[in-house]
Amino acid sequence: MTGEVTDGRTTRADTGPDRKTMVVGGGVAAVLLAVIGAAGGWVLAGDEQRQPETPVAARGSRSPSAPAPSTPRERPASTSAPTSAAAPSPTGLTVPDLVGMDLEEARNEVRKRGLEWKFIFGTGDNQSVRSTDPVAGTPVKHGSTISITVAGAAPLNEMPQVVGEDCREAAAELFDKGFSPHYPSGLTGKVTEQEPAAGTVGRWDDIVYIFCGIRSSDDEFLRQ
Repeated sequence: MTGEVTDGRTTRADTGPDRKTMVVGGGVAAVLLAVIGAAGGWVLAGDEQRQPETPVAARGSRSPSAPAPSTPRERPASTSAPTSAAAPSPTGLTVPDLVGMDLEEARNEVRKRGLEWKFIFGTGDNQSVRSTDPVAGTPVKHGSTISITVAGAAPLNEMPQVVGEDCREAAAELFDKGFSPHYPSGLTGKVTEQEPAAGTVGRWDDIVYIFCGIRSSDDEFLRQ
C-alpha cells in the first residue's frame, strides 16, 4: 500500500521493519544504562568500604614522640683535697694585730717576733696604725716584711751624736730614736763616722749609716 486518502488528508502507513528496529534499539540502550548504573554503584560501594589509609608524614618531618627520660649523670669523685686560703706556717708564726696601736708599739711587736717592717705614712698628727699587709693572723715566715700603714705623717726627730760610741750601743740608741741603723762595716769597735751627721732633722724610720773601727761584710739592720 502506498497510502490512503481519508477526509482529504493523506495517511502514511508505518512499515514493519523500521518499527522493529526502533524497539530493539531502545531495549538495548536501556539494558546498557542499567549495566553501567550497576557497575558505578558497585565501584562507589567498594570505595566506601575501603579502610582509610594512615596519613604519611611530610618529607623531612618527624612524627611527635614523647621525650626520652634523661638519666642523671654521676659527678666524678674529686681526686684533690680542698686547699685553704693560706697554708699554716710551719713555725706557727702569724702577723700580729697592730691596728690601733701607736707606731712605736707596733714596731716593737713586729721586732720581737723576728719580722721586718716597712712604714707607710699618711698625713696629719695621728700616729696610730690603720692597716697591715699581710693582715693580722696571716701565717708568715721568720724574717718576712710587714707593711704597716699609719694614719698620720712620720714624726720628726733630731739625729743624735754617736761617733766614738760602741757600735752596738750606738745602733740601739738610733733605734730608740725611731731611726733605722745600717752597719756597712759591721758592729765591732767604736763608731768612726755616721751619715747623716749629728743634729740633722730626720723622719721616723729614716736610715742612718754608722761605720765602726773594725770593718766587716755584715750589712744588716739591728732587728734583734
